[in-house]
Amino acid sequence: MVDPGTYTATLDRIEEAPGGEWAVFVVERDGEAVSQLDLPVDVVPADGRRVDAVFDLVVDDDRFELVFRDAETARRAEDAQVRFDRLAQRPPDTEAGDSTSRSRQQDSY
Repeated sequence: MVDPGTYTATLDRIEEAPGGEWAVFVVERDGEAVSQLDLPVDVVPADGRRVDAVFDLVVDDDRFELVFRDAETARRAEDAQVRFDRLAQRPPDTEAGDSTSRSRQQDSY
């Protein structure tokens, strides 16, 4: 279990198990993963029941509270898409004839 305190929890996945579905969270504090938390899906706020949804998690000795952070979820999704788009771009040729020399090397095999 997670020690009492305030955390950021990201929904990593939803798993089927005997007796129902479970939401599996990666729990972070100060940007570092500190734990995994498995909760029945029905205790997760409905608007955040999707992979990569971000929540504030407050844990006390006898209870916990999940608060969906829609804006943070959207920001992280946008950041991930920007990184993906950047990685998907072909790097420019830095030397003239670079692609030609690669083609010749491939043809010689």
